[in-house]
Amino acid sequence: MTYRVEILPAALKELAALPKRILRQIDRRIRRLADDPRPPTSVALKGVPGLRRERSGDYPILYRVEEDQLLVLVVRIRHRRDVYRNLP
Repeated sequence: MTYRVEILPAALKELAALPKRILRQIDRRIRRLADDPRPPTSVALKGVPGLRRERSGDYPILYRVEEDQLLVLVVRIRHRRDVYRNLP
């Protein structure tokens, strides 16, 4: 079963600011989430229900899985020192 992947506008903006090498690495990781939204390397974040993290080098990808819509919603992609500040 394949999930649809959507990236919030704020996360798209964060992606656009990254170097191309890192952008390609993150893009591959996000595409894999469409086939398996809960890979063994992902972690459910404590204190933020429904939010998961998939790490791609120094840039964690924070996302939600919406089973009823078969959707992976990418919420945030930032450097690991900043990614957890002011989470929704």
